[in-house]
Amino acid sequence: MRTVGKNMTHGCHVWACILFLIDRKGGQQEMIDFRQLMRTEAYDFLREDKRLGDRIILLGLGGSYAYGTNNENSDVDFRGITLNLPSDLLGLTVFEQYEDKKTDTVIYAFNKIVKLLLDCNPNTREILGLDEEQYLIRTELGQELLDNRGLFLSKRAVKSFGGYAGAQLRRLQNAAARDALPQTEKEKHILNSVRNALNDFERRYSSFDKGRIHLYIDKSENPDLETEIFVDADYQHLPLRDYENMWSVMHNVVKDYDKVGKRNRKKDDDHLNKHAMHLIRLFMMAIDILEKGEIRTKRKKDLDLLLKIRNGGFQKEDKTFSSEFYDILADYELRMEKASNESCLPDNPDMERVEAFVEHVNRIAVDM
Repeated sequence: MRTVGKNMTHGCHVWACILFLIDRKGGQQEMIDFRQLMRTEAYDFLREDKRLGDRIILLGLGGSYAYGTNNENSDVDFRGITLNLPSDLLGLTVFEQYEDKKTDTVIYAFNKIVKLLLDCNPNTREILGLDEEQYLIRTELGQELLDNRGLFLSKRAVKSFGGYAGAQLRRLQNAAARDALPQTEKEKHILNSVRNALNDFERRYSSFDKGRIHLYIDKSENPDLETEIFVDADYQHLPLRDYENMWSVMHNVVKDYDKVGKRNRKKDDDHLNKHAMHLIRLFMMAIDILEKGEIRTKRKKDLDLLLKIRNGGFQKEDKTFSSEFYDILADYELRMEKASNESCLPDNPDMERVEAFVEHVNRIAVDM
């Protein structure tokens, strides 16, 4: 592996030449040159869009290639950060992220990703913890952001990573419930999952005092169901966006539950094993942050366990997960609780230092 590029200044990119090995059936390996991939026509937007080009300060691998858990079915994802335009900072334009669905590329505006990093958002935090060779573009400002990643580390990781891990766990529980429980018990399980999801909502909206919602199970009016979840809701002067967010939370729980079993069984198994793997991976990353103040996206030392989970090593014949898997999960839950109690990280980021760094970067962005 080698790095090709000029000296790092805020206008000069470092393009890393990465040859990534993928294990294939029969012991063969395929090499992917991500630098060459970025030069193809499919990625012209990186060079041609006015919000990207020389304004990109970081671009790296995302998803399974970033974690090191990729297999022959893995898609290539790129994740990046670009400077806001002067009109975003001084004028009336608004920009949060650029997304190219054809290539699974997402590039966040600098100001947007700062807010996500302050909330300890797991999906965006990963770009600050890649290995050296996993960065495809890294400018001087990009390196400054990496050097200052400690500004964004706090005990908020417990809630944010725990929330994401909880969502993954609910998917596994919903799948197990669909395959193993009678309809009346399944409905109780969905109700519990929805209530857990609403607890997350209420934590985010701690001043939520616009009304109430009551969820309960009663005899169904649908002839195909014995029992069913019902809702009594009473709200006044509730912002429409809050209302939509709350119902989306509940809708997504039910939708995720109903999806399981309606797809191809092999795909179901693959999806569930990925959920199980990401559940454990989220705990691993959170513990690193709390114990060591480190963001480690590529899980080199943990790959054996993560790949065993992804490859179905803990899934039983009835498609539920073994007690060994839940023992591992319980151990990580305890480790994260201990790490949270003993962590030297602050409860919240130092906003004065964050503001100073953001102002420094945005002054450069305005002059470009």
